[in-house]
Amino acid sequence: MTQTKYSLIYDEIKQRILGGELKSGSKLPSIRQLAEQHACSKNTIIKAYTNLEKQHLIYSIPKSGYFVVNDRYPLVNGSDIDHIDFLSAGPDPAAMPYEDFQHCLNQAINLHKGELFAYSHPQGIPSLRMELTNHLQDRQVFTTSDKICITSGSQQVINLLVSMPFPNGKSNILIEQPTYFGVIESLKVNDVKTFGIERTMAGIDFEKLEYMFRYKDIKFFYTVPSLNNPLGHTYTNSQKKKMVELAHKYDVYIVEDDIFSDLDLNAKSDPMYAYDSKEKVIYVKSFSKITLPGLRIGAVVLPELLKNTFMRFKFSNDLFSSTVSQGALEIYLKSRMFNGHLERIKELYRRKMEIARIACNRCLPTNVRFTEPAAGFYFSIYLPKKIQAPQLVTMLKHRGVSVSDGNRLFLSEFRKGNMIRLCISQVEEEQIQQGIEIIADCLHKMENEPIRFVERMEI
Repeated sequence: MTQTKYSLIYDEIKQRILGGELKSGSKLPSIRQLAEQHACSKNTIIKAYTNLEKQHLIYSIPKSGYFVVNDRYPLVNGSDIDHIDFLSAGPDPAAMPYEDFQHCLNQAINLHKGELFAYSHPQGIPSLRMELTNHLQDRQVFTTSDKICITSGSQQVINLLVSMPFPNGKSNILIEQPTYFGVIESLKVNDVKTFGIERTMAGIDFEKLEYMFRYKDIKFFYTVPSLNNPLGHTYTNSQKKKMVELAHKYDVYIVEDDIFSDLDLNAKSDPMYAYDSKEKVIYVKSFSKITLPGLRIGAVVLPELLKNTFMRFKFSNDLFSSTVSQGALEIYLKSRMFNGHLERIKELYRRKMEIARIACNRCLPTNVRFTEPAAGFYFSIYLPKKIQAPQLVTMLKHRGVSVSDGNRLFLSEFRKGNMIRLCISQVEEEQIQQGIEIIADCLHKMENEPIRFVERMEI
């Protein structure tokens, strides 16, 4: 009987939200009111509300009650479906360690008190930098705390490195194609001459890389070696070692953006930093994608020749990074809460990526290629020549599916308009198959329709 009542209550509230009867932000009846109305226990109502929260249909405010989220997207024909979000690249909302970090924040304030709210060391809280040396050592990055600088995320590191002079006296920057759009934006803003080199799931052309290092006055080469954005590709250890050797040979720095290696299923995969004996690798680490993006905490391990210049540029940028976030992160790492969280999310994202891989193999047209990483956040779909990414993105938006136009991940001369990027991190597992089916259906329709239909869809 209790289960039947629960199902009735749960289904009724869900349908009223999806049907638009309960509007976004509207307050739901209290647990006591609903229990009296349906003549059931409060536990039955709590269970219904809890499961509606897990589906992000409602949210609770302590001592205030429950409210409707209602972030549904309409279909062209007017019916409502769940928005399938392959675009957003933050962590899975259900996997964010809110409660653990709340505990860490409280404890950090109790331990450090006024220190967290006063002016702090531009390089970062010394105790956090010391803790990071232990954390990074477990990841084959052996360094000392005096070489670590805490930053406001990895994007700040990238922007500072793009804008500052380097000891090698060179001025141009080399980036993989495709790559993280944040580095492309930083290069544009700073008006830096940039070269690209193609990266595929097979790796990179080392003859071309050596040519670039030798003749193109390269200040640094930016790379995301593990589970990169947008392909999901990871270089082998031998490939990483070879890149470092070329950097040594031609006096080129490597900016190793190691944002996703914690999700790598291969425990023997080393960072490029592990092969650097001449301080040519600048190791960048961020905690945003796998914990809480709002922390805005990153770290960089700096070669000795770069340290003073980097700190000067950083000081002029923000004086110091958020000390409250630093204090909480220190406790989060020291308590080993991070390690427990990491084990949970590695399995979560591995499972989601496997679902996506199977769905792509089952649903996509045979002439459509796609990358197949085993883990991480991203994979990409290469489109037939007739189909341009902007038009497909528009059509999918009308069907309630968001994806990223791959054009923004390329320098202008590398753009072909035939790639979309998908991120599985914020998509519900049960939505992945449905989303791939919709993508496949749109691809079939666009291939069979005359070109003028594609042009009408363009915005």
